Amino acid sequence: MDASWSPCTTIAATGAAEGPGAVRVRPGTVELNADRSPAERIELTITNTGDRPVQIGSHLHLPDANSALDFDRDKAFGFRLDIPAGTSHRFEPGVSRTVQAVTIRGRRQVPGLQLGKTDGGDLGPLPSSATTTDSDADQTKEA
Repeated sequence: MDASWSPCTTIAATGAAEGPGAVRVRPGTVELNADRSPAERIELTITNTGDRPVQIGSHLHLPDANSALDFDRDKAFGFRLDIPAGTSHRFEPGVSRTVQAVTIRGRRQVPGLQLGKTDGGDLGPLPSSATTTDSDADQTKEA
């Protein structure tokens, strides 16, 4: 079948996206949250004890996740998943998964999905050995 009509033909033939809607990226890979100190990273094992799949988005404050997920919520206080923005992890019923999490930065104000669980949404200061970047400070000033 001839696919010359397809806008994907250019990508397949040349290896590069061209034209309207094309996404151009720099070569190489990007390490997520590379500037985070060890104090700003934790590893958690999360088990879905429910009977339906549950997804956790990239910016959800972990203790506010679905109550069918079993993990150390106290340890996860002030943390989110260490995954690209806009993505999520799906936890199937009965399945355990070990995930990486990083501290929430910026103003550290997270109202959460379950009001009252995070005491007004203030997560307090970053861990003592954590460092903030200039961009974090700029975001705080702008907000």
